[in-house]
Formats: sequence, C-alpha cells, structure tokens
Amino acid sequence: MQIAQHSVVSMHYTLTDDAGNVIDSSANADPLTYLQGAGNIIPGLENALLGMRAGEQRNVRVAPEEGYGLVLEELIQQVPVEMFQGVEQVEPGMTFQAQDQSGYIQRVEVKSVDGNIVTIDANHPLAGQHLNFDITIVEVRPASEEEVAHGHVHGPGGHHH
Repeated sequence: MQIAQHSVVSMHYTLTDDAGNVIDSSANADPLTYLQGAGNIIPGLENALLGMRAGEQRNVRVAPEEGYGLVLEELIQQVPVEMFQGVEQVEPGMTFQAQDQSGYIQRVEVKSVDGNIVTIDANHPLAGQHLNFDITIVEVRPASEEEVAHGHVHGPGGHHH
C-alpha cells in the first residue's frame, strides 16, 4: 500500500542539520507512527512521503517554510531579569515556559544576558533551519474511521480519550 491521505504510517528516521549533526532519531527505539494528512508531522516531510511504500528509503530535505518556519524577529524580546523570579542566575541557553496575556504557554530560550536585561527567543529551536531526514518506511495501513475522526493514530486495543 502506498502512503496516501488517511494512511497510518510507521517509519524510522534520522534528522540532521546542514552540518550533519544528529538532531533526533528513532534508531534503537520504536518507529514514529502518524496519520497522513492530519498535520501530525511537519508539512514538508508529510508531503515528501506521499506515494512511498513499506521498505522504501528516502532522503528528504525540508526548507524552513515547510518545517518549523522562519525566525520571526517579533518573537525575540528583551525583558527585565526580574521576570525570572526564583531563578538565582539567568544564563544563555536556559529554557523556560512563558504564558502570554491570553493564557497561551510557549517555550522561550535565553539568548543573552546584559546586566539586568535578558534577551529571550520564543521561536521554535529549529526555526530557520533546513531539516535533513533519512527515512525508512516500516509499515503503511489504512486508518480506521475512529483514527480519522480523532486526527491521530490509535494503538493496539484502541484509544480512550
């Protein structure tokens, strides 16, 4: 069976950046399983897998626009160090969860600290990067009606919400 809309796909993958550094991999783990067409994985990868079959391998390069997006400058802000209550020493590379006025929680990374001013970045850590996937398709099957209705794959024995 070929990967098509509403297929359940299991695959092994290795994700690298342009320098060849491994960012993520399913090696020595269970394959990643997702519902094709439900937006469970980034669009560039999902589109590149259409038509593949179990046993096929492919290298896929995903541009930032089809991955985690471009770096948005408005998501980089300078805030007073006092915003980090209870943190003894704020340092570059630290990550925090921040909540905006509407209640949305997002991950932010400290980019720099200059005196009492902290520069934070709420972009996805992979925003602006090309993503290189080495993919092996393990299994392709039709999705159940329930999986399609729920927008995700259900495991053995069903899924309970």
